[in-house]
Amino acid sequence: VVDGTIENGASPVIVISNSLDYFAQVNPGILENSFIHDAQVNIASNGRTWRLKEYSASVGSGTTVYFWTADPADPSGPLLGELDTRYDLSIGTGGKTYTSTTTIPNITRKVDSLWWEPVTGIADTNKVRMYIKATDRPGYGDYIRYFTKTNDGDFFPGVNSVFDDQIIDGTTYVVPIDKATPPNQQRKDQDAWFNRGDSVVLKLCNIDKATYNFWRTYEFSRASVGNPFSSPTKVASNISSGGLGYFGGYAAQFHKLVIPSR
Repeated sequence: VVDGTIENGASPVIVISNSLDYFAQVNPGILENSFIHDAQVNIASNGRTWRLKEYSASVGSGTTVYFWTADPADPSGPLLGELDTRYDLSIGTGGKTYTSTTTIPNITRKVDSLWWEPVTGIADTNKVRMYIKATDRPGYGDYIRYFTKTNDGDFFPGVNSVFDDQIIDGTTYVVPIDKATPPNQQRKDQDAWFNRGDSVVLKLCNIDKATYNFWRTYEFSRASVGNPFSSPTKVASNISSGGLGYFGGYAAQFHKLVIPSR
């Protein structure tokens, strides 16, 4: 299973693990033991190849996660994502080679303005919604994914975080932006709203079609869990040789909104 990203101005982060049985017990220890450590991980772009190095990080409660990223001592020099650039990932492990290709597109979605409005029809006057006015360039094929960060928290993707431009192609539009929360958190309607006094950063990313298809099918599958009337969904991986997951490029732009207390 591959969870790999590369973003403009940042080094790649590649997480590699073994999948678990469908009915397997899941706990922090089992998850930690699922990480693969004996891989050879390379990224190639524009005639250069970088050998990635494995690192670890503690995420609390005695749990450690492992990931692969650029080695500062690599003789090929630093590996930082660039706009409008293709990246080829190669992972050798267990006698097999898994490959994937992604592109960091150009930043084509123009953000015209960002603002907030009080939530009407409720008793709590502290709740507000964030809105964005944006312009999509003419021509189909612009895909985006968004994240929000509130105050000193982390960036999280929206519940429905990816969108194409089939309906809004070449137009200027206004839409509300829901507050993103940790994926494992049970959500209520009010969790999509912000509070007065919040400082919010919107991370808006252009992505390629393969990255869009992975997250579109993943989010649809997650939303339909437990629904006996939903259609089964196969998550669209872009990893070769039967690998699961994805390797995706992100062309990120950041916009900050400070919501006054009163």
